[in-house]
Amino acid sequence: MQTPATEQEAVALKSAALKSAAIVRAGLDPADFELAALKPANLKERYVAWSLDAACLLPALLLLASSRLQHDMASAGAAMASLKQALPQLMEGMLANPQPTVQMAQSWLANPLLAGDVGRLEAAMSDMLMTPMLLYVLLALVWSVGFESSRWQATPGKRALGLVVASADGKKITTGHALQRFLASSLSWLSLNIGHAMVALPPKHLALHDRISDTRILRERSNDSLPAWAWGWLILQGGAALAAFLWIFIHVQTAMSAAMQQVMGGL
Repeated sequence: MQTPATEQEAVALKSAALKSAAIVRAGLDPADFELAALKPANLKERYVAWSLDAACLLPALLLLASSRLQHDMASAGAAMASLKQALPQLMEGMLANPQPTVQMAQSWLANPLLAGDVGRLEAAMSDMLMTPMLLYVLLALVWSVGFESSRWQATPGKRALGLVVASADGKKITTGHALQRFLASSLSWLSLNIGHAMVALPPKHLALHDRISDTRILRERSNDSLPAWAWGWLILQGGAALAAFLWIFIHVQTAMSAAMQQVMGGL
C-alpha cells in the first residue's frame, strides 16, 4: 500500500508529465518548464481580444476623426440627394428604351451630371474609409507596442482573456520586437486576412505575423472554451452587423420604391 507521501509524489509526477505533454503539443521547448501551463491561443480567442481592443480605441478614433467624418458625410449626403433626384429620370428612360444591363450602366456613367455625382460620392466614401483607417493604425501602433512590451505582455483585450504575447522561447518581448510584430501584422491584413486565418492551423496556431516576427500568443487559462461574456460579445457584434445590413437594405429599397413611384406617376 502506498503511503500518503508516496501518493503525493505520484500525483506530482503525473502532473509534471501532463505539463510536459502540453509543452510538446504547443511546439515549445520541453526544457522550459515555466511554459507548461500555457497553450497557444486559438482563433476565436484572438478575434475576441482584437475586437475588445478595437472597441477601446473607438472613442479616441471618433474624437480625432469627427470633424473630417462630418465633412465627408455631408458631401456624401449631397451627392446621394442629387443621385436620388436623377434616379426617376434614369428609370423612366430605362423603361422607355430597354437596354442590356451592361449597356445601360455605360450610358448612365456617360451622363456628365450623373458621373460628377458618382465621383463626388466615391471621393467622400473613400475619405470616410481611409481617414479612420489611418488613425486606427497609428492608435493601434502605440496601443499594441506599448502594452505587449510591458510587464502585462498583453493589450487589455488580450489580458481580459488571459492571453500573453511572448517570444518563441516564451520570454517577454522588447519594444523593438513588439514593433516588429506590429509591422509584420500588416501582411496578415494585406493577405485578405488569410494570414490571420492561419491561426486555425494546429498545433502551434500561429498567424503569418507570428511566424515572421518569431512570436506567439499563449493563454494562461486551462479551460478550452470561451467565457460566457465573450460569447455574449460575439453575439452583440453579429447583431450589430445584421442591423447595419438591414438598415442599408431598407434604405436602398425605400429610395428605389420612391423613384419608381415618381416614374409611374409621371406616365
